[in-house]
Amino acid sequence: MIQNHEIDYKIYGEELQFVEIELDPLETAIAESGSFMMMDDDIRMQTIFGDGSLQQQEGLFGKLMSAGKRLLIGESLFMTAFTNTGRQKRKVSFAAPYTGKIIVFDLKQLGGKIIAQKDAFLCAAKGVSIGIEFQKKLGTGIFGGEGFIMEKIEGDGLAFAHAGGYIVERELLAGEILKVDTGCVVAYTAGVDFDIEFISGVRNWMFGGEGLFFARLQGPGKIWLQSLPISRLAGRIFQYAPQTGGRKEEGSLLGGLGDLLDGRE
Repeated sequence: MIQNHEIDYKIYGEELQFVEIELDPLETAIAESGSFMMMDDDIRMQTIFGDGSLQQQEGLFGKLMSAGKRLLIGESLFMTAFTNTGRQKRKVSFAAPYTGKIIVFDLKQLGGKIIAQKDAFLCAAKGVSIGIEFQKKLGTGIFGGEGFIMEKIEGDGLAFAHAGGYIVERELLAGEILKVDTGCVVAYTAGVDFDIEFISGVRNWMFGGEGLFFARLQGPGKIWLQSLPISRLAGRIFQYAPQTGGRKEEGSLLGGLGDLLDGRE
């Protein structure tokens, strides 16, 4: 029986962070492809199907099924395992993909399960399971910002996620409700009820610029929110990126109105 490895860590940086994990001899950390930053000598890197957790110890078919599920959440079939093969403590570091904060989930203290947005997971102790969580409500799946499928992180070890901007951690009491922009939801514990709510008022959703729906989170449980979803950041960058045949009045009072008048919008 494989146990979750007990790893030590330190997070560096303010807005562009990385996490340094210290591994005892034979300890292993797993990470998403592309998150690796640096490692000491004696650490062996190995590409594996899925996450190498307990759920995959069911022969080849079980491993293929577990790895295949990762395609549904937009991840690679493979993950990378980093094992300390030396006789001394060694370190391996993983970097966040864009400006924001790294979140530490102590799954043992959080009921053994976290539900997160699809691209949040960064790395974890070996033994932590990274799977999929289907939205049970039709409306939540269609309009909830993350679709029908979210990421499920299970186990009793440490897992690390990344989110954009500033991170807000809230503890909701039983029955307590918080309404949030759908893109700002990073993760929540299993006891939280996640639903969507239509924004009332024609003027609000036509001219408010906030979309048609709120995410409605109801306790009990813990939630993590981000101030800068990557989709919002990407949208702003695209908005100000140089366009072929750009307009002379860009940045003027005319701005986008000129695009509308000549059919460019």
